[in-house]
Amino acid sequence: MTEAGQLIAGRYRLVDRIGQGAMGVVWRARDERLDRVVAVKQLGYDPSGGGQGGPRALREARLTARLRHPHAITVHDVVEHDGAPFLVMEYLPSRSLADVLLERETLPADQVARIGEQVASALAAAHAEGIVHRDVTPGNVLLAPDDVTKIADFGISRATGEGAVTGGGFIAGTPAYLAPEVAGGAEAGFPADVFSLGATLYRALEGTPPFGTEDNTIVLLRRIAQDDVIPPKHTGPLAEVLGRLLQRDPVQRPAMAEVQELFEAVTGGRPLPPPRVTPQVGTRLLQVRKPRRRLVLACAAGALLLALGVLIGTVLVPDSTPAAAPAPVPPTTAPPSTTPVTTSSTPADLGCAADYRVTNSWPGGYQVEVTVRNDRAVGLLGWRVYWTLPRGHHITGLWNGTFTVDGSTVTVDNADWNAKLDANGSTSFGLTALTGQGSGSARPELTCKTL
Repeated sequence: MTEAGQLIAGRYRLVDRIGQGAMGVVWRARDERLDRVVAVKQLGYDPSGGGQGGPRALREARLTARLRHPHAITVHDVVEHDGAPFLVMEYLPSRSLADVLLERETLPADQVARIGEQVASALAAAHAEGIVHRDVTPGNVLLAPDDVTKIADFGISRATGEGAVTGGGFIAGTPAYLAPEVAGGAEAGFPADVFSLGATLYRALEGTPPFGTEDNTIVLLRRIAQDDVIPPKHTGPLAEVLGRLLQRDPVQRPAMAEVQELFEAVTGGRPLPPPRVTPQVGTRLLQVRKPRRRLVLACAAGALLLALGVLIGTVLVPDSTPAAAPAPVPPTTAPPSTTPVTTSSTPADLGCAADYRVTNSWPGGYQVEVTVRNDRAVGLLGWRVYWTLPRGHHITGLWNGTFTVDGSTVTVDNADWNAKLDANGSTSFGLTALTGQGSGSARPELTCKTL
């Protein structure tokens, strides 16, 4: 039985118990050789049945010691005492996000975004090393007094390529923050960490996990595996980022390095980049087939992209030089869907103009970027763009703004963070839409008004 005052490995004097992670008790201790305060984690719980410590504990030591990052708790040493392994780690005077939320229920959006940026940077470094955390939760996010956040407890991490040692029926992770695929029994991968980070920050922003709370673990796991996320009360760029992280389909979630970029955009007050393309599935299908079947397979790949969710699309590439407004073209002579289509609003005395550009299209859908320009000699504090949606078209997603559809009229209003435009300044928003059996090459006339 480990107690306060005990000397571990002839060097680390236990002072007091400060917490418990996924696999053991954590103590504040003093390194008597270097005269510094450290955290010592006594690795005891092993669901693999390997005894105290066991293969899972040893693997934790190896994995955690590999990672060096300013926003991840550093491991200094791995020692044995009375046949059991102990991790010696950096001691960070801090409180867990879970403890803070017990008192405050929610945190301001700007603080949540800063936490997300720092944790995502550490997890991106871990993923680059092939390490999946597998238990990103409020309890493992440590908040220091100087606004520094660190992710702790890679205790149930798994390096890509290492065999799993979890016993039958054991689920690695905290149920309320598991990704749907993990709740359904699948192995946790990098996208599962993305979802769990989104769920953790959703809890901090909304006051509840994305699937609510439930004392019955089986009921909660079934809800996560089958139901949709509770619609958030908040709006704005942070809520949009969390929505991208909490996609049910792992393929549609951004990579952790992209998650870091999204939070950097939020904390820096910049417009969010559009959702990233995830073309691996379609590309792989094209590469393994014979050239003579390329056309058929291209259509199949397009249908597959649509089935995965039109938001996959292709990365929007901003055009720094707005194209001139083209002359009206009859629908029968519209360019093929592979050619970007641009049309512009007529500014007149409305104070702003909007350029509509089809950046990608596929059978049954397309993606658009709209650039809004302030044509006035003074700044503006709000804008609105509207146009007539072609018959049979249906908008399925929009970023960097909010939209409503009344009959066939689409109205897009600025988001809070991109409403203000300096003289001759510009911003953009994007959308994805379904066309049924139609084409995405239509050229609607846009009207832009200042508010």
